[in-house]
Amino acid sequence: MSLKAFISYLKLEKNYSDHTVKAYGKDLDAFASFCKENYDEESIEDVGYPLIRSWIVSLSNQEVSNRSINRKISSLQAYYKFLLKIGEISVSPLAKHRALKTEKKIEVPFSEPEMELILTEIPFEEGFEGERDRLIVELLYATGMRRAELVNLKLVDVDLGNQTLKVLGKRNKERIIPLLTTMVQQINAYLEARSQLENSASSPYLFLTKDGLKIYETLVYRTINKYFSLVSPKVKKSPHILRHTFATHLLNRGADLNSVKELLGHSSLASTQVYTHNSIAELKKVHQMAHPRNKK
Repeated sequence: MSLKAFISYLKLEKNYSDHTVKAYGKDLDAFASFCKENYDEESIEDVGYPLIRSWIVSLSNQEVSNRSINRKISSLQAYYKFLLKIGEISVSPLAKHRALKTEKKIEVPFSEPEMELILTEIPFEEGFEGERDRLIVELLYATGMRRAELVNLKLVDVDLGNQTLKVLGKRNKERIIPLLTTMVQQINAYLEARSQLENSASSPYLFLTKDGLKIYETLVYRTINKYFSLVSPKVKKSPHILRHTFATHLLNRGADLNSVKELLGHSSLASTQVYTHNSIAELKKVHQMAHPRNKK
């Protein structure tokens, strides 16, 4: 009962996305299975830290990364925090737990020349799918929106007259993103191709498959990976790297950190500041090239 109440709490009170709620549920189910199979423990509500520690060791022995283990334990922490909130437990078994050490994740954005190559030199396929793929690439780069936000865009969210998009972000938080004039033209070209699809008129979603169905997140990832593999040697080529690129390029060209925060839909500046290391590198380069005291 507590687990069902927790899932409802995540959905209704915390406004977490379906994807996030499923991830929490999956982690808790995995821990419950471990407890039952190894210790004949039916309930995870009143387990002690030694049992959780055994699960961590088991995951590590299976070569699950520290980052993934920390995420799973984070799900447990949220659950026990909820149990404390509703008075089912008096102390969390994870009260004194310390997260495992992880290597700093370095995400390298695409360079401006790489973006220029994608948008001006790489040929997209003819027809509907080519128009759609081009718009996916351009919209992610021009707005910095998340992959899930793009997938869930609806036709009513697009206001071409005012050159804006309404995006539903994390925890159902809406934000308005301005559109570049070139994006308006690209959206119109895509909408023309979309209108030729059978059953397209019945779908409220902006982005569709060739069969007229709503696109899915894996399709967006494959699209980005496919085209950027043609121009970039970077190991990671994903929609999130395009979001990273959007923020980095704006900051490199003098955009205010607060403005970038609003465009990205971050709740705090701390989330946006992870993108500043690249702009600092750019500032160093400009400073060294321009300052008269720098030895050439």
